[in-house]
Amino acid sequence: MTSIFPYAWLLTKKFGVADPSFWAGVLIASFSFSEALCSLVWGALSDRIGRKPCLLLGCFGTILSLMMVGFSTSFTMALIGRLLGGILNGNIGVIQTVVGELTTKPEWEPKAFVIMPFIWAIGTILGPAIGGIFANPVASYPDHFSRDGLFGRFPWLLPNLICAAFMLVSIITCVIWFKETHPDFQPGRSHRERRDSIYQSITEQTPAISAGGANADNAVDLNSDTYGTFTEVGVQKLEQWRLNEDGTSRPPSISDKEKWLTKKIVMLTLALSIYTYHSMCYDHLLPIFYQGKSAKDISIAATSPFDVRGGLGLSTKDVGLIMSVNGVIALFIQGVIFPLVAKRLGTWNVFVLVTVLHPVALFIVPYLALLPRHFLYPGIYFCLTVRNFLSILDYPVILILLKQASPSPSCLGRINGLAASAGAACRCVAPPIAGILYERGADIGFTGLAWWAAGFVALIGVFQLYFVPRVTKETTVYKAVVPCLQASANERMSDVIDVTVVEDDD
Repeated sequence: MTSIFPYAWLLTKKFGVADPSFWAGVLIASFSFSEALCSLVWGALSDRIGRKPCLLLGCFGTILSLMMVGFSTSFTMALIGRLLGGILNGNIGVIQTVVGELTTKPEWEPKAFVIMPFIWAIGTILGPAIGGIFANPVASYPDHFSRDGLFGRFPWLLPNLICAAFMLVSIITCVIWFKETHPDFQPGRSHRERRDSIYQSITEQTPAISAGGANADNAVDLNSDTYGTFTEVGVQKLEQWRLNEDGTSRPPSISDKEKWLTKKIVMLTLALSIYTYHSMCYDHLLPIFYQGKSAKDISIAATSPFDVRGGLGLSTKDVGLIMSVNGVIALFIQGVIFPLVAKRLGTWNVFVLVTVLHPVALFIVPYLALLPRHFLYPGIYFCLTVRNFLSILDYPVILILLKQASPSPSCLGRINGLAASAGAACRCVAPPIAGILYERGADIGFTGLAWWAAGFVALIGVFQLYFVPRVTKETTVYKAVVPCLQASANERMSDVIDVTVVEDDD
């Protein structure tokens, strides 16, 4: 579903929609919006009819969505296609549950839950590449595609056909090789075997709510050992036990149960929301700015900081290639740089560093329009590398800090739901707002307006650091995906249990 990123803005312009930047944001955000509304429904349905039927229905729903966008003759048709894609696709939460059910031994969990972030990262490379390279093929490859042919009448069909072909392969693979993992629907098992299955409240361990949708970071899951990366992270668990004098457990008081929403949790959730907002603004604005018509009469030497008109004038094909290279850069930073930096500086210091530097990554982008043509691509990849470094480090460390701030493991479900909801809300509102500001900036001759607005939101995150209580006594081990960078066995930590013996009032 990320294949639409490079051409969403061109699609809205071609259909003659007023304020195309705004409506391109609506088009992109619509999938995540409808997906967030229906994820719980798909999770519940998978409990009633099994995982395999839901996965197949999700794949068919995605094909229907792709075809509607590909054959769209109006913006409304494309928008309905995106909305249907989110409504009919609950596969993210279902796949999380499948991974949990297949992982029958605790020692397998770190490697098993690394799979989804890794596949997610591959998708962020292939999706924009397909969309950018194959969208509007008549313009990109005029010698091979006729204006009077099928792809001339439907310029967005080819990338959606290619993605639909991938989905068809997924359907065939699922039908032939995927075995049902829900204990109650596995063939050849007696009722007693199903009842005694290891399946125990798996939906509580792998929630179906996704904060990422198809857009950016992986789903918020504080129970995972990867935190949206494919790096295994070990967080020391700090548990508190309250016991009676005779050693029996003491039930928590009502006041104890109400303390999960602490100041730390609220402030860290706010930090996650701020990060999600300006990160989604960046992702939405980037292809629009790249493809915007460039102004020929501006340069670094003869302009004010607020005289930045137009974009970079790149083709959709060029944008697809740039975003693919961007995905490769992100893979390298996520797999190699992230564990090294996090291990050396510590989780809290990384959080402070990337939060303080994030505004810079947003403020510098519009000034790419001032670079001479031979410096343009080095400038683009420099900006992308800076942004990837900050973004890829920021997201997982916030989730780690949230887990460390949890008063008890029993609170993780509620904290996870709060973080997921906050992230989903920001992803829905960020693209349309960024689009409005970009259009307004173009009208006044400063296309950097939207970038600066997102940068000021990131600055709010910097000032908000003052109000975020530091999580004390942090102990975190980062296991790099590259074997030679992995932590040694003596760096593993043990969980800590704080035992309090309470005297009876009698």
